[in-house]
Amino acid sequence: MITLLGTGHVFKIAEPVSFIVKHIWPDAVLVELDEARYNALSSPYERGNSDQPWAYRRMAEYQKSVAEEYGSKVGAEFVAAVETGRTIGAAIEFIDTDAAETMDSVWKEMPFFERMRFTFSMIGDRFRRKDKADKVVMDMAENEEEYFAAMRKKYPTLVRKLIDERDAHMAERIKEMSPRYGNMIVVVGDGHVEGISKLLDGESIRKIRLKTLMSSEEMSVLRNELWSGRPPEEGM
Repeated sequence: MITLLGTGHVFKIAEPVSFIVKHIWPDAVLVELDEARYNALSSPYERGNSDQPWAYRRMAEYQKSVAEEYGSKVGAEFVAAVETGRTIGAAIEFIDTDAAETMDSVWKEMPFFERMRFTFSMIGDRFRRKDKADKVVMDMAENEEEYFAAMRKKYPTLVRKLIDERDAHMAERIKEMSPRYGNMIVVVGDGHVEGISKLLDGESIRKIRLKTLMSSEEMSVLRNELWSGRPPEEGM
């Protein structure tokens, strides 16, 4: 069984993620990180990043400021998943590409006008950080296909590099590990859940989505299901 757990890296959801990992009791916890990125996120010290690509630094700074508005830290849900997995004796696997190299590749491959759109969007989002994050969650929950269709039109390179290519990479890593682990939980950004799921055709999959983690009512239902040993409903 593969559980795809969709998260958001700036939201205060470490506790529900930890609860889900603990009560699913997987053989392995797979996370959308490379090992260097995990070490940076889990370190108690703020690390300088002046040598990293410009686009990567700007994205990291933006995520940090949004997370602070939610009273959280960037990637806190990943750290919680890893720590909980280790506590219950699960194997830990980092399945993503190198984050800095990926963002550098995105920036280099972006055509000029797409790069300008992205830059101006980042500047504008600084003044509506939390509102923008909330809106993205709502838009995806209401119509994910429509949301990504609009994103592909506006930022084709960004979506191809950050979503499609990483979906393919992570799906291949999951397939490689399926023979080793009978029960896996895969913790990824919510925007990767459907893409990875489609690429894992034939696998036994259940999905838990970000909207459930952010809803006290839906989390209450899920907690009861996990306590009782019943599987979460598909697409929660």
